[in-house]
Amino acid sequence: MSTGSKPRSQQRAAIRVMMMPRDTNAMGTIFGGIILSYIDQAGAVEAHRICHGILVTVAMNAVEFHQPVFVGDLVSFYADVFEVGRTSMKIKVVVEAERRIRGNKKVMVTEAEIVYVHVDRDGNPIPIEPKAEAEE
Repeated sequence: MSTGSKPRSQQRAAIRVMMMPRDTNAMGTIFGGIILSYIDQAGAVEAHRICHGILVTVAMNAVEFHQPVFVGDLVSFYADVFEVGRTSMKIKVVVEAERRIRGNKKVMVTEAEIVYVHVDRDGNPIPIEPKAEAEE
């Protein structure tokens, strides 16, 4: 199910976002919390390709930022399912920034593994019923 073996150039970004001035901290870089929010959204986009219904985030592994993100950067969030259990799934999200103002190079910002659980309307875990074929 995972496309983790594909080169990044062949992967589809779950989401892409242009960073704006409203997202900066006092140092002029993008708040880490903004990036974490997008990581969660990208993971959810991929999780919903596998399973219909309500999915909740229950865990995100330690996130280490390797490079800052600046205003004007185009940030891509690549997401891959790498494990599906009975009621939960794990998604890996890799974050890459394209420095459109600073030399147009691409840098790896961070990566995270997120656990989503499929739940009913009362929040109780229920089995994942995969879609017939993962949607493209």
